[in-house]
Amino acid sequence: MLPLRLAKIACVAALALYAGVVAFGNVADYWTNFAFVTHVLDMDQLPKESSIRWRAITSVTLHHAIYLLIIGTEIVIAALAVKGAISMARRCKASALSFQKAKSSAVVALTLVSLANLASCSGHKVQGLAREASSLSDSMHVA
Repeated sequence: MLPLRLAKIACVAALALYAGVVAFGNVADYWTNFAFVTHVLDMDQLPKESSIRWRAITSVTLHHAIYLLIIGTEIVIAALAVKGAISMARRCKASALSFQKAKSSAVVALTLVSLANLASCSGHKVQGLAREASSLSDSMHVA
């Protein structure tokens, strides 16, 4: 039982460290990472005739707002994961119910990571599929 609890604590602590480093990087090197966020939101890698370009967000103000939301979410994830790892470590040898209650902050952090990942990946996948479909369409016209 103890090795499993220690593994859970290690995973949550690793998430806290990772989220903290990522948030720090986004704050410390704001403009480099902001350029990437702008690139994704502008959807500028899609062909001009793509039918999903209407979803592009081209407002610089919204780019900053979305990027700040991303950074804020990373900070919240890091803080919740730190809180969860400490709480779990303090109750490592406690009863199952006590340890279960100690995981609540970690569960919220992991949920935020999952939701952020779904939001991020779905956008990239749609853009990638649109590029592939456009390339296929172009090659069909040539043949």
